[in-house]
Amino acid sequence: MANDISTDDIIAGKFLEIRDMETLATHVFERFGNNFAAVVKPGDVIIAGNNFGCGSSREQAPYLLKYLGIGAVFACSFARIFYRNAINIGLPALHIDSSIQQAFMQGDPVIYTIDPPVVINARLNKRFPLQPLPAFFMNILRAGGAIPLLKQDLAMK
Repeated sequence: MANDISTDDIIAGKFLEIRDMETLATHVFERFGNNFAAVVKPGDVIIAGNNFGCGSSREQAPYLLKYLGIGAVFACSFARIFYRNAINIGLPALHIDSSIQQAFMQGDPVIYTIDPPVVINARLNKRFPLQPLPAFFMNILRAGGAIPLLKQDLAMK
């Protein structure tokens, strides 16, 4: 994906009145004219450029990506609020540099782990180690999100 993919690109504001998640999810990336919701498979990833998730503070954007089964988002940089929203709902968001982004083409088979953080282009059989996430973020992701982590912590007290 390109640079500056906004939350409005992910899900346009005009659809936010829709309360049924299945129906709302059919409009993800609709702006690009593809049928993203129909072709995405559980575990697929997004590999993007700079400033992914910019624009309005729209918590539905990362939530809908996770709802559709996106396993992780890799980008050269993220808008801060999208990044924290993604981590907080348990959607891995990992930083890559532009050389890694350029090594992937749409449809390339991707293998990844977040602990240790590695992304592999299976078409090229090329492995790219990534910078580890802070321990606090890893704890959130392992728990499945900030709320499940809080519930775990409260149950231990």
